[in-house]
Amino acid sequence: MADLADLKGGSAARSAPIDLAREADLRLGSALVRPSLSEVVAAGQTIRLQPRVMQVLVALARADGEVVSRDELLASCWGGLAIGDDAINRCIGRLRRLSEEEAPGAFAIGTLPRIGYRLSPVADRASPPPAQAAVRKLSICVLPFANLSDDPQQEYFSDGISEDIITDLSKVSALSVVARNTAFTFKGKSVKVPDLARELGVSHVLEGSVRKAANRVRITAQLIDGAAGDQIWAERYDRDLTDIFALQDEISMAIVTALKLKLLPQEVRAIAHRGTESVEAYDLYLVARSYYLTGNYGDPRRDEAIERLCRRAVEIDPGYAQAWALMAAGQYSLHSNHGRASGGMAALDRALALNPDLAEARALKALKLSEMGRHEEAAAEIAVALRLDPESYEVNWRAGSSRYNQGRLAQAIPYFEKATALIEADTGAPMMLISCYTALGDAENARRIAWVVLGRAETAVARDRSNGTALGAGVAALAALDEVDRAKDWMRRALLIDPDNLLLRYSFSCTLARSHGDPDAVLGMLGQALKRDTGRLLTAASTDPDFAGLRGDPRFQAMLAAAEARLAAAKPADAAASSESA
Repeated sequence: MADLADLKGGSAARSAPIDLAREADLRLGSALVRPSLSEVVAAGQTIRLQPRVMQVLVALARADGEVVSRDELLASCWGGLAIGDDAINRCIGRLRRLSEEEAPGAFAIGTLPRIGYRLSPVADRASPPPAQAAVRKLSICVLPFANLSDDPQQEYFSDGISEDIITDLSKVSALSVVARNTAFTFKGKSVKVPDLARELGVSHVLEGSVRKAANRVRITAQLIDGAAGDQIWAERYDRDLTDIFALQDEISMAIVTALKLKLLPQEVRAIAHRGTESVEAYDLYLVARSYYLTGNYGDPRRDEAIERLCRRAVEIDPGYAQAWALMAAGQYSLHSNHGRASGGMAALDRALALNPDLAEARALKALKLSEMGRHEEAAAEIAVALRLDPESYEVNWRAGSSRYNQGRLAQAIPYFEKATALIEADTGAPMMLISCYTALGDAENARRIAWVVLGRAETAVARDRSNGTALGAGVAALAALDEVDRAKDWMRRALLIDPDNLLLRYSFSCTLARSHGDPDAVLGMLGQALKRDTGRLLTAASTDPDFAGLRGDPRFQAMLAAAEARLAAAKPADAAASSESA
C-alpha cells in the first residue's frame, strides 16, 4: 500500500493515463482508498465511487498537494477526449461530497479558479470552527418527462414542460440545477436514481410524465432523494390545457417547498414570468423549438418550419420575446445557408427590445456583428450572453464562432470544445475544431476530434441517409483521417442530396483546401457558394485559415472582389426585404 508521499511526480506524471486496475491502495487521512475496486473505506463504511470519479481522486492524490490543472485531468482521466466543464465539475462535486459527508477527516479539495485543483489531507490544515463549516447546497437533476400521450408527435410538449421546470428551478439561488443538455442525455434511458445521483453529484432527482389529449393535460411528478432513493414528494395533476402555466408554477413551488427552501421575492416573480400568456402561442413555440433542437441543421425545410411557426406565435402574442428570437435564428440560417433575403436582424432586435436577458439572442447578435466586422460590439454582446447562460450550447457555439471570425483560433477552441460536449449529436462545433487544430499545427488533436465527428456523422446517416449536413461533416472527418476515397464518395452523395446548400459547398471547399487538394477544385467549389452568398461566406472566406494558401492567388482575390461587388449592388433591395419580413 502506498503513502501519499510516494505518489509525487511532475507535470508529465500528473498527465499519465490512470489504469485503476494497476493502482496500489493508498491512505488519505483516515480513509483507505482502493482504486482497483473503486472503493473508499472510511468511518466504518465502504463507499463505492464511479470509476471516473476514482480516477480523478487518484490523479489529485498522486500530485502530493501540488495543483493539478484541468488539462492534466483530461489527459490522465479522459485520455484527452473533448469533454465539457460539466464532466470534471461533477467528479469534483462528488469527491467534495465524499470528503464532507461520508469520509470527514480524510481530505479536502481546493479550487484555484481557471487554474486547477489541489488535494490535501484534512489533518494538514486547521479545521474551521463549527460555525464556519460550509453548508452543502441542495442540487437537483430534472430528468426529461416521459411522453405518455397516444400521439408520439406530442413529445415536443413533454420536452418543453421539462425544459421549463429546469428553467424555473434554475432561478432559485439556493438550489443547484443540472443543465438541460446534461439532463437530456438520459432521455429514454432506464436509470437507477442513486447511481444517477452519484454520477451527477446531486442530492435530488425529479422525474415524471406528461399525457396531452385534446384540451386536457395530465402531469405526474415525483421528487426522489438521490442518496437513499426514497420518494419525498409526488403528485398527479389533471387540468385543462389552458391551466398549463399555473400548473408549471405549482410543480416548481411544490419542489421548493419539499426541499424546505425559501424564495426571494425576485425569484418568485422570475418563476411566474412565462414570456406569454397565450397557450396557443406557447404550443407553437414548443413545436418550433423541437425542430430547432432535433432537425437537420442546414436543411431549409427545418428553418422554414421554424420561421412559419414562430411568425404565427408572434401574430398571436406580439410580445413573445422567445418566439421572436427563435424566428430570428431560423431566418439567419435561411439567409446564410440558402441565400434568402432576410437575415433575421429585425426579429432579433424585437426580441431583445422585449427581453434583453435572452442569452441565445445576445449570442446570435454577437455572431452577426462579428460577421459584419464589428468585433468590439460582438465581444460585448457575447460577454453578456456567457454571463446570462454559460452552459448554453448556442452561446458557446456563437462565442467560438465570433473568435474564429477574428482569427483568434486558440481562444475559440475552448468554446467549441464545450459546445461539442454539451450536445452529443452535434457535428458543427467539432468540425470547427478540425479547422482550428489544423491551422495551429496540432495534428494529434485534429485527428482526435475527427474521430468524434465521424462517429456522430455515421450515426446520423444511419438514421437518415438523406441528411446532407451529416454527410458533409463526415467528409471533413474522413479527409482529416486521410480516408480520401471514402471522403470523395460521401461528398458526391451530399451534393446530390442537398445541391443548394451554400454552407455545405463552402465546407467542402474548406476541406479540400485543408487536404492540400487541387486549387482549381477548391476555387470551383467555393465559387459556386459565393455566387448566391448573402455575405456570411464572403466574410468568412476573407479570414478563414483554411484558405491561407490561396490568399495570393489572383483567382481567389478576383472571386472575393466579384462577390463583394454583387452584394454591394444588392444592399438596397435586401434592406427593403428585411424590413418587410419583420
